[in-house]
Amino acid sequence: MRSLDIGGDKSLSYFPIKEDNPFLGWRGIRVTLDHPEIFLVQTRAMLKASEGLNNLRILLPMISGIHELEEALHLIHRAWGEVRDEGTDVPMPPIGVMIEIPAAVYQTKELARMVDFLSVGSNDLTQYLLAVDRNNPRVADLYDYLHPAVLQALQTVVRDAHAEGKPVSICGEMAGDPAAAVLLMAMGFDSLSMNATNLPKVKWMLRQINLSKAKDLLAELMTIDNPQVIHSSLQLALKNLGLAKMNPPAVIKAL
Repeated sequence: MRSLDIGGDKSLSYFPIKEDNPFLGWRGIRVTLDHPEIFLVQTRAMLKASEGLNNLRILLPMISGIHELEEALHLIHRAWGEVRDEGTDVPMPPIGVMIEIPAAVYQTKELARMVDFLSVGSNDLTQYLLAVDRNNPRVADLYDYLHPAVLQALQTVVRDAHAEGKPVSICGEMAGDPAAAVLLMAMGFDSLSMNATNLPKVKWMLRQINLSKAKDLLAELMTIDNPQVIHSSLQLALKNLGLAKMNPPAVIKAL
């Protein structure tokens, strides 16, 4: 479960946030750390709901530095102590952070040492790296998760997280793109999170190509400095492997 993640393009009618630049403003963990009473209530509810199941994992969004993580961890431990004192027998759940701000990319190792897992938010990370609001029609065509800078950042996150022995997943549009998923597999992401409608195509694609070929393809694409060329090269490579088009019956059969 993710702690309250509002602001930017995520709004709540009963918790309005009006800012001139909401994507660079008060959102995600910044809101809940400014309102610890909200954070504590939600965390207590998460813990109580997990009693007897012990399958809770808490994910913290929009972490930009160690100080935010330290404060959030302090509040989670406080909430855990409170519910245990009240008689709710739950273990301390694994805690993870979302890597969706460039600052977090460069602190992946430090963050990984303090948590149990990491999750990349590809939508926000892409738009922050490229300074592009994907909802703005004037610049939306510049939003591209196959941009060389994005691919390099993703490789950095996986490498640094694994160096600390921590698993890393990725969510967002990129994870649900079958062609991009091949590259994510090659990078070493431990899991992909996507809409259910994309799941069959992604599973089918990943079952058609072995890891060695995927790594060779990734290495080739990482030498290209133009996102348009990366797109065309990726599609050509998949076409040469006979994977350019999805075969719906094959997808259904594979499941």
